[in-house]
Amino acid sequence: MKLYWIKTNTFIKKIFSNYIWDIPNKENKIYITFDDGPTPEITEWVLEELKKHQAKATFFCIGKNINSHPDIFKKVIDNGHAVGNHTFNHLNGWKNTTNNYIENIISCQSQISNYHSTTSNLFRPPYGKINKSQSKELRNLGYKIIMWDVLSADFDQTITAEKCLENVLQNVVSGSIIVFHDSVKAYKNLQHVLPLSLQALNERGFKFEIIQ
Repeated sequence: MKLYWIKTNTFIKKIFSNYIWDIPNKENKIYITFDDGPTPEITEWVLEELKKHQAKATFFCIGKNINSHPDIFKKVIDNGHAVGNHTFNHLNGWKNTTNNYIENIISCQSQISNYHSTTSNLFRPPYGKINKSQSKELRNLGYKIIMWDVLSADFDQTITAEKCLENVLQNVVSGSIIVFHDSVKAYKNLQHVLPLSLQALNERGFKFEIIQ
């Protein structure tokens, strides 16, 4: 049974207004994001696809993956993309204490700082699961909690790649934050949906921007 929203509704955005769900604008700017990397071959393939369409994106990286693949993480930065924190071990905030969760995020941040000259204050909670106490602490530390407006669901191996593409193209509007995953689990769907999404959205006149 599907336990996620493809299009985040206005009610949820209002309840959790301390989070950033979208970035409204009149310039047709949209914000493509990738979670869970860097991943060998997959993240590098994503970078090539983005380059083909002159698109910039924001990568929410797992600290242990940065530690294991610093060369790929550096490629993300060198290609002009933004990076954000996705915890060190892909933690579920609902299953961890606030202290443990914050310490894990700080561990990830130290990995980011090893290779990024500019301090990144972007954070996305794995699974979108974070509690009130964790959120408050992170915001007090200066983090922006970045959620999403449109979920491709590329990670869901029970749906087709065509459905992932439909999830994106039927729901994107100016200001949307779109989620993909540069992970092994999502790769089969991503190989189909990302190139076609970039092409279609480009043809619609959308501009691909990083989150700052």
